[in-house]
Amino acid sequence: VQLQASGGGLVQAGGSLRLSCAASGRTFGVYAMGWFRQAPGKEREFVAAIRRSGGSTYFADSVKGRFTISGDDAKNTVYLQMNSLKPEDTAVYYCAARWGNGPTSRQNDYDYWGQGTLVTVSS
Repeated sequence: VQLQASGGGLVQAGGSLRLSCAASGRTFGVYAMGWFRQAPGKEREFVAAIRRSGGSTYFADSVKGRFTISGDDAKNTVYLQMNSLKPEDTAVYYCAARWGNGPTSRQNDYDYWGQGTLVTVSS
């Protein structure tokens, strides 16, 4: 499974961005997709996750009410809509896929990772 993340960029505080993560390859066994982020000097952390073909979603407390995650199974693509962005949302955002099981917030549960896309929120 290969993951290609896109959509990052520079945005002012209060603005919005939508990240995309396109999966290719043997995606039939991917049951969950997630987004994680790593800010400069910090460890990578969970942002959001979604179950494929059912759509249960999960969010980190820091983004609840501001971010939404959705999926298009026909396109094997997951989206992270980020609204009301804050400077502390600045990070490299990574998408991840989990084979054979549902979504979790634990990085080690994910089997495949994309290359990351940089989101910079200016104050």
